[in-house]
Amino acid sequence: MASRGTVWITRAQPGASATARRVETLGFTALIDPLLEIAALLPDIDLAGVEALAFTSANGVEAFAALCPARHLPVFTVGDSTARAARAAGFADSHSADGDVEALADLLARARPGDLLCPGAAEPAADLPALLAARGLSARSVAVYAARERAPSPETLALLPDLTAVLLHSPRAARALAEVLETSPATRLRALCLSPAVAAVFDGGVALGRVGAVAFASRPRETDLLDLLAP
Repeated sequence: MASRGTVWITRAQPGASATARRVETLGFTALIDPLLEIAALLPDIDLAGVEALAFTSANGVEAFAALCPARHLPVFTVGDSTARAARAAGFADSHSADGDVEALADLLARARPGDLLCPGAAEPAADLPALLAARGLSARSVAVYAARERAPSPETLALLPDLTAVLLHSPRAARALAEVLETSPATRLRALCLSPAVAAVFDGGVALGRVGAVAFASRPRETDLLDLLAP
């Protein structure tokens, strides 16, 4: 069966490979060339007084699990893929907000699990402890990984005019792509974004002729993001 087109996967590994498999199941050719790469950090993990963990990404789960053997605490996650990563890492008691960071904060406000530790990125897209403090919860963060920008390959840049779409899972990746498009515009490229916050990076991009179209998923889940690939 002929391919429906080529879709650029920009998210960091190992998530990029999982996304590529889903894209190929839909009949597209997946081009994996992450705009971010994950580097593990080595902080001291102090669980004194911690009664639950909150994760905003599977990368946070995997980095924390490599640093700390404790698996007894309940885990609250931003979405189902992060919850799956928590279960795979050995956390038996996990609860998914099935949404974005605000949804996770709301879930925790309802659950009131006690003092929280939020392992995540060195430069998170949202300040979860601050959101929780506004809801009357006690939480502190610990940076367990860093997401670092990387340039796309020359081969990917050469393919830009012919790509069907690019998938963007974070504002950080979207900003990296926006910089690329300033010097290498792609007037037929569809930028498909996980959330309105990701899509907002491209405000004015269509009018300036840097990208062909911008759309965001109805909910911040990869299933809904991939629905945007439908004609």
